[in-house]
Amino acid sequence: MQSDYNPPQDPLVILHEDHELLAVEKPAGLLSVPGKGEDLADCLIARIQAVFPQALLVHRLDRDTSGVMIFALTRHAQRHLGLQFEKRKTRKTYVARVSGILEPRKGVVDLPLIVDWPNRPRQMVCHETGKPAQTEYKVINHGENESRVRMHPKTGRSHQLRVHMLALGHPILGDPFYAEGAARDDHPRMMLHSEELRLAHPDGGHGMKFRAEAPF
Repeated sequence: MQSDYNPPQDPLVILHEDHELLAVEKPAGLLSVPGKGEDLADCLIARIQAVFPQALLVHRLDRDTSGVMIFALTRHAQRHLGLQFEKRKTRKTYVARVSGILEPRKGVVDLPLIVDWPNRPRQMVCHETGKPAQTEYKVINHGENESRVRMHPKTGRSHQLRVHMLALGHPILGDPFYAEGAARDDHPRMMLHSEELRLAHPDGGHGMKFRAEAPF
């Protein structure tokens, strides 16, 4: 079976580099880490390790999500940063365009999530066996039958923002898994972007902020 994986060949965009960490802007359509099979070997960490051989994974973004990602450049930094993600000490900000007019204009989605096994990697809301997941959101503005939303995930579940918006009845435009019809097909990419990431630097603990404006 021929893979439909055709990642963009944009040059690396480095947002910040120091002795402990690297912040980059991931393009939409590029895997964070390699998938199964040679046709899925091209990914952000492989491209980064071609330039920074010591780079280590800390977190991931979905293939179709763009925006800020950080990589550790030492084992110490990987442990330090990994714990910040695990203990929810980081602050992540995403921006998305979603289908329809989202009301109320701000709120918190608190719905537990679990993998939808027959349809993996899709996730779903499940109140019996799902893991807790919370997303704070605020509508920035409304367009013609769409809303621009800023989101702060309190947890880091797989596909969390995508499923939480779907659960509100407003799937993210261009989402290949959760949007349908024109909301999926009339857009060149999934309209979800990691806009900002705040964390403590592994060397000294001072606050750092990395930001990349949404390209949509």
